[in-house]
Amino acid sequence: MDSVLDNFTKTEFISICVQNPRLVKEDWQTHVDYEICLHSNSMCFRKAASCVRRRYSEFVWLRHSLEQNALIIELPKLPPRIPFFSLRNTEQVIQRMKGMQAFLEIVLQSPLLLSDSRLHLFLQSELSITKIEKCVRGRTRYTVAEAIQRSNSGYISRLGDKASCDSDCHSDTSSSGFGQSVDTPLQGSPVSSNPLRDAELCSCLSES
Repeated sequence: MDSVLDNFTKTEFISICVQNPRLVKEDWQTHVDYEICLHSNSMCFRKAASCVRRRYSEFVWLRHSLEQNALIIELPKLPPRIPFFSLRNTEQVIQRMKGMQAFLEIVLQSPLLLSDSRLHLFLQSELSITKIEKCVRGRTRYTVAEAIQRSNSGYISRLGDKASCDSDCHSDTSSSGFGQSVDTPLQGSPVSSNPLRDAELCSCLSES
């Protein structure tokens, strides 16, 4: 019995979940970002557990980067762009989260893709896309390992460079946008941060 338990605890697992959509205001524009939570006992990862926030356009960048670095692998598709994406449209949000999570689940099953430093910085650091590219190329004062280990500590802050606007980025011309800070959660959204709801949406790699 003890040997069975020992083998179970030694079994390598990677659990990934995309959840908690949030409306982010930046000057005159708004976009939606999502929380990516990763738990793993794999030696591939610097941290056993981490949570970062990424937007859809960053997922598009990640897929393109991985595709360029691993030409022999056919990467899974991301959910398609939606011209009039709305956080208030519960079905759109749920389908997008499921699609992005499914994408990550497949990516994390590939040893070749797991060797890409950009994937690890995307999942376990708060660096912007611009800073991820610089870090991977050795053009920053910190290494990939330092960026991940010191994420959320205040040592390496997420830079405020604005990502290029994609089709999910909305122009905010309403006067109600004034005075609201960046990363303001959407009030009254039908998609909440309810842990029970998030748990229902989160299917882990270990269960697939």
